[in-house]
Amino acid sequence: MLILRGAPALSNFRQQKLLATLQQQVPAVSGIYAEFIHLLQLHEALSDADLIKLETILQYGPNVAKEEPVGQMLFVTPRVGTISPWSSKATDIAKNCGLSQVARLERGTAFYLHSSELLSVAELREVEQIVHDRMVEQVFPELEIAQQLFSQAEPAPMLRIDILGSGRQALVEANTDLGLALAEDEIDYLVEGFIGLNRNPSDVELMMFAQANSEHCRHKIFNASWDIDGEAQQKSLFSMIRHTNEVGGENVLSAYSDNAAVIVGSNAARFYPSQTGHKYSYNDEAIQILIKVETHNHPTAIAPFSGAATGSGGEIRDEGATGRGGKPKAGLTGFSVSDLKIPGFVQPWESDYGKPSRIVSALDIMIEGPVGGAAFNNEFGRPALTGYFRTFEQSVNGAAGQEMRGYHKPIMIAGGMGNIRADHVDKGQIEVGAKLICLGGPAMLIGLGGGAASSMASGSSAESLDFASVQRGNPEMERRCQEVIDRCWQMGENNPIAFIHDVGAGGLSNAFPELVKDGGCGGSFELRNINNDEPGMSPLGVWSNESQERYVLAVQPEHMSLFADLCARERCPYSVVGEASAEDHLTLGDQYFQNKPVDLPMNVLFGKPPKMHRSVQRIEYAVEAFDTSAIEMDEAVVRVLNLPAVASKSFLITIGDRTITGQVARDQMVGPWQVPVADCAVTTASYQGYRGEAMAMGERTPLALVNAAASGRIAIGETLTNMAGAAIADISDIKLSANWMVAAGHAGEDEKLYDTVKAVGMELCPALGITIPVGKDSMSMRTAWREQGEDKSVTSPMSVVISGFAPVTDVRKSLTPQLRTDLGETDLILLDLGEGRNRLGLSALAQVYQAVGQEVPDVDNADLLKTFFAAIQGLNQQGLIIAYHDRSDGGLLATVAEMCFAGHVGVDINLDLLAGERSECLAALFNEELGAVIQVFRDKTVEVLTELNAAGLGDIATVIGSPNWDDELRIHFDEDEIYSEKRIALQQVWSETSYQIQKIRDNSECAEQEYSTIANADDPGMSPVLNFDINQDIAAPYIATGVRPKIAVLREQGVNGQIEMAAAFDRAGFDSVDVHMSDILAQRVSLKDFKALVACGGFSYGDVLGAGEGWAKSILFNSVARDEFAAYFQRKDTLALGVCNGCQMISNLQQIVPGSEHWPKFVRNKSEQFEGRVAMAQVQESSSVFLQGMQGSIMPVAIAHGEGLAQFSSEQHLVAADSCGSVALRYVDNFGKVTEHYPQNPNGSPLGVAGVSS
Repeated sequence: MLILRGAPALSNFRQQKLLATLQQQVPAVSGIYAEFIHLLQLHEALSDADLIKLETILQYGPNVAKEEPVGQMLFVTPRVGTISPWSSKATDIAKNCGLSQVARLERGTAFYLHSSELLSVAELREVEQIVHDRMVEQVFPELEIAQQLFSQAEPAPMLRIDILGSGRQALVEANTDLGLALAEDEIDYLVEGFIGLNRNPSDVELMMFAQANSEHCRHKIFNASWDIDGEAQQKSLFSMIRHTNEVGGENVLSAYSDNAAVIVGSNAARFYPSQTGHKYSYNDEAIQILIKVETHNHPTAIAPFSGAATGSGGEIRDEGATGRGGKPKAGLTGFSVSDLKIPGFVQPWESDYGKPSRIVSALDIMIEGPVGGAAFNNEFGRPALTGYFRTFEQSVNGAAGQEMRGYHKPIMIAGGMGNIRADHVDKGQIEVGAKLICLGGPAMLIGLGGGAASSMASGSSAESLDFASVQRGNPEMERRCQEVIDRCWQMGENNPIAFIHDVGAGGLSNAFPELVKDGGCGGSFELRNINNDEPGMSPLGVWSNESQERYVLAVQPEHMSLFADLCARERCPYSVVGEASAEDHLTLGDQYFQNKPVDLPMNVLFGKPPKMHRSVQRIEYAVEAFDTSAIEMDEAVVRVLNLPAVASKSFLITIGDRTITGQVARDQMVGPWQVPVADCAVTTASYQGYRGEAMAMGERTPLALVNAAASGRIAIGETLTNMAGAAIADISDIKLSANWMVAAGHAGEDEKLYDTVKAVGMELCPALGITIPVGKDSMSMRTAWREQGEDKSVTSPMSVVISGFAPVTDVRKSLTPQLRTDLGETDLILLDLGEGRNRLGLSALAQVYQAVGQEVPDVDNADLLKTFFAAIQGLNQQGLIIAYHDRSDGGLLATVAEMCFAGHVGVDINLDLLAGERSECLAALFNEELGAVIQVFRDKTVEVLTELNAAGLGDIATVIGSPNWDDELRIHFDEDEIYSEKRIALQQVWSETSYQIQKIRDNSECAEQEYSTIANADDPGMSPVLNFDINQDIAAPYIATGVRPKIAVLREQGVNGQIEMAAAFDRAGFDSVDVHMSDILAQRVSLKDFKALVACGGFSYGDVLGAGEGWAKSILFNSVARDEFAAYFQRKDTLALGVCNGCQMISNLQQIVPGSEHWPKFVRNKSEQFEGRVAMAQVQESSSVFLQGMQGSIMPVAIAHGEGLAQFSSEQHLVAADSCGSVALRYVDNFGKVTEHYPQNPNGSPLGVAGVSS
């Protein structure tokens, strides 16, 4: 093993934050220093020249001075027996650089602890718990001991469970030992089955059965029969959901039978490269819409970053594995957790009930989980465009008596939409002899038993099994898989994929059997053909682990050569694991042990164990009324605006790339001041035309504690009022996903679930003409533990989260909450779908006063909701609505306040028509009945009211106020001003929860700078200044000659921004050609054939060895690539552009790019966070051909990077670059001044440097 020191692992900010955390637990620690250590396993010794090359490759990241490593050391590495994603990508880079001697390159972090006296063993254990993730890492006391990382264990054998000899008890014990979560009737079924086969089952077969038949996979409760109060119910839960499709399934192309549902989309032109020549072009076709929403609750409670990341990754794979291959497009995310209890910002309504040690706190989930989900989406290349965030933890009376209700077991929602070709919606059949393939990453011992674990209440399994069931993600690998799938579906009728499934719960032990079952065949598999990075695993581990980023698919033998070529070009691993057979039988051979871990008739695995039956007796209970008489308005406003469900979600949004794909028409951020208040997300169907897709979410889960059915109806209603702001032809075009979470079997919860499904599936959705073609359930939403001799538990409310999806007729007509002040006098109209009921039960107001309330909002009139939706659509089409915002959490007060924030304007509100007396004003302001506020032109107010009245909405439409120029929110009743506050002060209150979390999670200096910008009342917002005509087609004279120059749209593994880049150059008059680095290295493509090159954005090699640096070094240290690029840059007739990751890469090619001697490299943002923003950039005087004629222009530019800080090698180089015209773009503030202030300068680059030119 070769050991090489690396760079410091922590910035000064991170180092100080870690030290403060350590000192809270171990006060004796006076200082800490951390640096990376690189470990190499070599096939043979390196020459001196190769060692120098290797050391150069391993110099990456910011230029930070090393310290002398002194003090007690703890060396944190990946877990022995695993290969980290970092390792696999770094090893790829080393090999692409010609270092074939490197068998494996791994990285650890050495932490050096400073203290006046040696720390005790107990103190070191405390430090260990803080500095490493016990799920995927371990700690060594010495560097040399890490040699164990490269040890190769012999495969462990499978086990047989002696049913024949020891009977049923043997399986009962295995059920506990292996964490199978088998029900009693399933144990009986298996005992009978294997006695019938006259043999003992293997542990592999039992785990496979447990995963395939877990609640997670089989949805046994949703398929169960029911009786309530002794009366048999006619329908199962699932049949009631299916009912929506039976009575209103128009334009649903696939439901309940695939990884995602498919609905009718738009006819438009898709843009992708041809299979021969790889030239991009438009292809007119039907672009159907994929929809899917998943949950990943259990893993997120155990390990939030990995849990949320792999939740997002799993849902993305569901979309890609729909039909014969789909294309994920845009994501959504949601979190429900218990009270945050932010240090120094604990709220008066928050409880201190405690939690078990095996799960993390709600605050930890919200610090780490959203970053994990965003990181996966960012690296894969999918924008996350909408979501929700709720906290709830409160003692409430219910069927089980007074008990704590909340989300210690969180809800983590990961969903999204994609596109699929019409001829690929149906999977068809797998032909006998088809090759059964695993596409993607290797097997690793992670996520074992996740399907079963997620089906258990937290606390009912061993802590070690909880951790074993959590996965970790590698989004760059998933991107490679998707690129292969994309190449396949782009071939149309020649698509080589006959059948595809994603690998999720249960790993291959669930995916391959599902593949052959759904494909109408059997299968014979060989265990040792599976790509496996942990050879010491037993057959159970290899077959059942839930290593992520894998798909299983069937390919006919005659298409294997083509498929292999596609995988090789994308550098995507695959293995042929089996072959389809005619017999309905599953065989898994093991060449190593010369046995068969699986040898089962498929009817044993997928047979029907006794069907579950649920028998329920209703339990009556009472809840307390909500007395608002003592509540002061000023205090109520502050509390409600601080509640996470109401407050700004900025900290959740800016960590995500919301512009990748180039097809985002509406994200969460609204207006010139980029305020996160949008109601729904909208994307375009194509780069041509204006058709698209919309999605939004709705949930009001606490209502279920009083009226479960109402919570379901309101969730659907909120989804619809959110989506009403998009241009949707008819309400029936909206299709829903329903995600159901409940503590099944807990007193009172089963009947709540049944009542809600019935209300939604049998009543409301049919009345609205809306279908639910997809969904998910999680039936174990309870956490139990013992603390100081006391049994404790937290049970979630019965929770349904609704996500809506629909085709959009015109993306330009998407309404936002931004109040406009530049269009003359305007009025605000409230449309109150609650019809004046003003029910306050379990509203935000009730929650912040630890109250409940006996009446909750509801959908009392489905026809009224339909009429409302149609009316908003009609007014929007006529151009009569300026701004639109639905009423939900926080009520009318929050709705209007958020409109003020988006428009930087005050509003006067009059409650005379909403409240009969002063005591009713709180209910008028804070009730959360469905509804919306619209801004209309004052000279059109009468026309709007007339149309609303004609539609039957006159009784619920009220003019409630208008904007004011005093920048104040003022509320009036009966000629008195009952509330007044400056818009700035309210926006600071509304933003503080987000700021407090951001301050803990990111660089606190940046968080403080962003928060301080709210106080600037003179901020004009983003105001473009253009010194050129955007409508001038400067390429027209050249295109008229008939010559379209070819541009190489260059990508490396992990790059994800190539399609929109190709479309941009296509529109500018170029012929865009897809060029992968593998094409250049294999000499299939030469840069001699191009006069223009663009290196695209993304995460090449997952940003291993520095953002873009690994890519650059694979060019500089590979003779073929270096010669190609050096020759290209030396030519006088070429152009080159690098954007995002491509910019980072090209900036590291200084030694072969003439005129780049003063260039910086781009390193970690000052905030130490990925930044998804819109920033203002000013064009400088430079030699850049791309920017000629644009000097002085100030433009809004999409920013999406984690490493954008321009770091010059010296102050002299910065001065030289600034003076010689190398700086082509600078960040400026909203006043047009060059800035280093965050977030106007999102990365902290000196002198606002945003782009450079040679």
